[in-house]
Amino acid sequence: MSYIRCLRGLVSGIEYSADVPMNLDPADGRPVEMVLDLERLAAEQPNAAWYDPSRRDMWRFGALMALDIRDPRDAAHIVALGEGSTPVLDYSEHPVARNAGLKLGLKDEGIAHPGFGANPTQSFKDRGMAMVVAQARRLGLTRLAVPTQGNAGDSLVHYALAAGLSVVVAMPDDTPAPILGNVAAAAHRFPDRVKLELVGPTIREAAAYLREHYLPQGYFSVATFQEPGWRIEGKKSLGLELAEPAPGDTRWSLPDAVIYPTGGGTGVLGMWKAWDELEALGLIGAHRPRMLCVQSEAMAPLVRAFDSGALDTVAQPGPGTIAFGLNVPAGVGHFRVLEIVRASGGACVAVSEAEIAAEFGREWRRTNGWISPEGAACLAALPQLQETGMVKGGERVAAVNTGSAEKYLPALRDLLR
Repeated sequence: MSYIRCLRGLVSGIEYSADVPMNLDPADGRPVEMVLDLERLAAEQPNAAWYDPSRRDMWRFGALMALDIRDPRDAAHIVALGEGSTPVLDYSEHPVARNAGLKLGLKDEGIAHPGFGANPTQSFKDRGMAMVVAQARRLGLTRLAVPTQGNAGDSLVHYALAAGLSVVVAMPDDTPAPILGNVAAAAHRFPDRVKLELVGPTIREAAAYLREHYLPQGYFSVATFQEPGWRIEGKKSLGLELAEPAPGDTRWSLPDAVIYPTGGGTGVLGMWKAWDELEALGLIGAHRPRMLCVQSEAMAPLVRAFDSGALDTVAQPGPGTIAFGLNVPAGVGHFRVLEIVRASGGACVAVSEAEIAAEFGREWRRTNGWISPEGAACLAALPQLQETGMVKGGERVAAVNTGSAEKYLPALRDLLR
């Protein structure tokens, strides 16, 4: 059964019903999150009875997710397409990791690996959108709208079609061709259920267009943080997977640091929430990884705010980055990302476009690794993170590759030579 207790404003602390559709907190215009009844969960399913490691998707965490796939009442809303349960690849032979003595792993959200789950659109966005669609069905919503830099739109279309929902996607017209092509093909094939609007140059303009033209028609916004904590809940599974016991073990544990390419920042909030809930259930202690948020110098609102001591980001125009998912000039949830980074003793760092491009090409030549430019940005940040002591020899460090390079071709093909 679902253990959702309520929605709660991240700033106001006001509690709202989780059974009534809402977007931002009406008290202050800030995001809300879902609150689970962890005391009841611990009492009714002790010793992590909710955990089913035999499942090869994010629903392996059962009732610790906002919907429990083992309960027929919840399962009726879920469209499970294999999302999550992705591997952490051994990257200890990466040159920087080897020289620094790091136990580096790469959480690969892109291509499928035998024996693991597989995000169907080859992007970590599938975790959030699987939950968005499930929660929309739970509340009887049938028309959803999302502004996107690309992958979120592709993912939402994939899940919405599987779930029998309608969707409008607004994205810049320079979105990588495979992503744009997937959405355009769906709009052509299912014109009554999928609409595509090309609006840019960034996600901010796309969001404004939807607010003006589609939300008044009754479409429900599932933009980053605009949905009531649903994407956070889906992305929470990333944090749970980084903590879950290794095969044959029973101990939950966390890495010393997590390197994460950060656009809107939903994943940061999701992972942090996962670890807070695991601590509340007595499975881990108070230790948290240093959260190391990586952006491009071409679009670095979090880095500017972190370095200046600001409490939130301020949008500024920028040239844009080849790590397309990082083209987010500012975000309504960035204040909370900054709070988490500072609480963890972590940092927000920027890498140059040249460094991202060089790392992308090096990894292809070194391992034939099909990582995204966002994943390459994380690896490109390793030298400065080591130099500043944010990662240290002997530490277990997890970097997150958020998708497959396949979704960025042919724009990045020259970098593979």
